Amino acid sequence: MLNERITILIVEDDPDMAELISDLIEAEGWTALTAPSAEEAAIVLSRETVHLVLVDHNLPGTSGRTFAQRLRAQANIGIVMVTAAGSAVDRVLGLETAADDYVVKPFEPIELTARIKAVLRRTIPSLKPERESEREHEPTSLKLGEWSVDLKSRRAICRTDPAKSLTSAEFALLEILAETPNTPVSRAHILDRLGAESERYIDRNVDVLVLRLRRKIERNPDLPRHIKTRRGKGYILDTDDSETAP
Repeated sequence: MLNERITILIVEDDPDMAELISDLIEAEGWTALTAPSAEEAAIVLSRETVHLVLVDHNLPGTSGRTFAQRLRAQANIGIVMVTAAGSAVDRVLGLETAADDYVVKPFEPIELTARIKAVLRRTIPSLKPERESEREHEPTSLKLGEWSVDLKSRRAICRTDPAKSLTSAEFALLEILAETPNTPVSRAHILDRLGAESERYIDRNVDVLVLRLRRKIERNPDLPRHIKTRRGKGYILDTDDSETAP
């Protein structure tokens, strides 16, 4: 159940907006915490167990984007940007820096809760529904260049730089590709698996997400060894860890 023991921190300096989002969250059966700034949010996070953070883009003091970047470097936690900045460029930048998703004000309540649920399912393994078929054929671990990936515990470790980490969206993409290794996966399928009920992703966002993952996983992102493009078919995860050229 998505309403069991879920705590969400709202980092929003507008009291009315913070109250509105809090009401939406509590109506879902979740616990809502609020902080008017990044600095106060950091204090809350040091004291409470939080499963997802909603971050306003324009905060007093430290910006929401900077706060999200710092949070991503410190913890594997769901991050959703909530902001009035709504251009396509802002959306891509928000996703590329640290956020798992991006919600634009004004938003429909059902849209916000749908996006929160999609991120929670990606970041909390116990909330992810088991698929009925082919699970026994999927790999449980991967070695991709310098990375060791445990798909069961949702851990990805870079052997040469343990400080590196994958965002939950990047890991979700890797999981999707790993379900059918060495087989092309269409953008449409990726969109659906990332949470198409909110219709928040477009092809460009998928391409950005692939680029982000390549930059972390691949030795040379321009000549990818593991996350390859199949023109007209989508993307493919090549699990062959040999050093031959692609």
